[in-house]
Amino acid sequence: MARYRESTRKLARNSGGSLDGYPKTQNMRRSYPSGQHGQARKKKSEYALQLLEKQKVKRTYGVLEKPFSRYYKYAVGRQGVTGTILLQRLESRLDNIVFRAGLGYSRPQARQMVSHGHFLLNGKKVDIPSMILKPGDIVTVREKSQAYIKSIAESYVAPLPSWLEVDTNTLTAKFMAVPEREELDQSINEQLIIEFYSR
Repeated sequence: MARYRESTRKLARNSGGSLDGYPKTQNMRRSYPSGQHGQARKKKSEYALQLLEKQKVKRTYGVLEKPFSRYYKYAVGRQGVTGTILLQRLESRLDNIVFRAGLGYSRPQARQMVSHGHFLLNGKKVDIPSMILKPGDIVTVREKSQAYIKSIAESYVAPLPSWLEVDTNTLTAKFMAVPEREELDQSINEQLIIEFYSR
């Protein structure tokens, strides 16, 4: 599996904010992009803005180009607002649900823990981070992993989304419903992504 092994702080600076949800990358010392000419860059073209928005969303959810384009094609083929369906698909991934439920400090950590088999989906062991959940699905922590993940859940301070029901005592997260656009990240301009793929 392809993995990005370089500095995520540099990617976050180029995107203008945190990409993995971990607090350390939210307060960056420099507000301008990385690189020798970071401060001298001129106004971005329309194409550059579209590309940067796509790259930002890909890196935020930890998705490579090929699966991301599949998510886009899925969204295009469904009835409704394409951009909203794309974001809903990304939010419904198992690794994202684990992160949103407070069972992981960041999406990369949540993805690794899912890959290592620390979670059960509807009572069955799963190790596929990209698995898409449906409303009513229940994610639980395997017994041997509960001590470690409980410490994460107890120290998690971010507000829980309304479309998730989480019990920190039993380390259980229930996917209640597909989130509406108002409940998703408002800093994402999905229209730019649609324009990029529509070129």
